[in-house]
Amino acid sequence: MIHEFKTYRAAPGKIEALIKRFAQTTMPIFARLGIEVVHCWTSAAEPDAFFYMVRFASPQAGKDAWAAFGSDAEWKAAKAASETDGPMLASQSTVYLQPTAFSPQSS
Repeated sequence: MIHEFKTYRAAPGKIEALIKRFAQTTMPIFARLGIEVVHCWTSAAEPDAFFYMVRFASPQAGKDAWAAFGSDAEWKAAKAASETDGPMLASQSTVYLQPTAFSPQSS
């Protein structure tokens, strides 16, 4: 099992819209494409950031799922419609995590 910890940094003034789009649009598309969201977070210490974790059976499954998401017609249309006044995302990063042998949930 491979986990990806994602950090999205919103463009100025766009964090609420970014989170709303993620909840209402991105999550259902992820579900349809088999991208399993483990959890989502915000942080008072980083008010313009949104964090979430996904997991995949293998690195290749993750690559395939992200490729499908990037080319998904529904996602492309929703992204374009939500960004008529500019991009919501200023930056993003991904950390690929693998459980240790002693992790309570190592599989």
